[in-house]
Amino acid sequence: LWGGRFSPPRFPRPPPAAAGRGPGGSGGGRAYAPPAERKRFYQNVSISQGEGGFEINLDHRKLKTPQAKLFTVPSEALAIAVATEWDSQRDTIKFYTMHLTTLCNTALDNPTQRNKTQLIRAAVKFLDTDTICYRVEEPAALAELQKNEWDPVVAWAENRYNVTIGSSTSILGPNIPASTKETFVSHLASYNMWALQGIEYVITQLKSLILTMGLIDRHITVEKAVLLSRLEEEYQIQRWGNVEWAHDYDLCELRARAAAGTLFVHLCSESSTVKHKLLQD
Repeated sequence: LWGGRFSPPRFPRPPPAAAGRGPGGSGGGRAYAPPAERKRFYQNVSISQGEGGFEINLDHRKLKTPQAKLFTVPSEALAIAVATEWDSQRDTIKFYTMHLTTLCNTALDNPTQRNKTQLIRAAVKFLDTDTICYRVEEPAALAELQKNEWDPVVAWAENRYNVTIGSSTSILGPNIPASTKETFVSHLASYNMWALQGIEYVITQLKSLILTMGLIDRHITVEKAVLLSRLEEEYQIQRWGNVEWAHDYDLCELRARAAAGTLFVHLCSESSTVKHKLLQD
């Protein structure tokens, strides 16, 4: 490995995350426009350890961020995952498929210039519009589906964090107690800046802090979290059918982004060293 080659509908869904300008990718899909595909310009991908962390090498060139900073990540496991993204590109580099690279660039460049407190407050603010807290009264079948599928996750979160969340059919949403928000603020403060970038990324995909924490805590799978975040849309598709290809594409993209964000959080919290071994395709 070292030096060797890696042989819900009421809310609009975001576009696939952009990897940013140049070979370094981007941050979060907010600050950088997605570049066009470009021809693969390197043969070998490797990782090396520098003073600031683990670096990615494309042949003999070190990877840089869109703001020309040296691309360094805090854990070897994350470096391997990013290197695998670059090595998996074939004749052309499809930046929009490189979600981990995107997230690393966001953490390194911090294009919105937010500090840890601001990241946490932005994440907790999603509680006010959390997808699984908004319920319908009609049709009865959808209301029952939401109750059966969403209530257990809300109950888990209330028990896990010892908070009150609830749900509401009002357009104003549920009245989340201030104590609940402060509890989540305290909990999120235990994560580092890199992990917080990943948590916020997943929240924006699922439109739900509760589902995101269920993912991070390994209470639910990516497939389950995505299904729950799209419950009303899936209900309508079952009833009326779907647009050919569009539904499957959106579903796969959302799964990929949610999975990448969750993996990013875990890898950014990884402190152990990965045993050196060659990763093959």
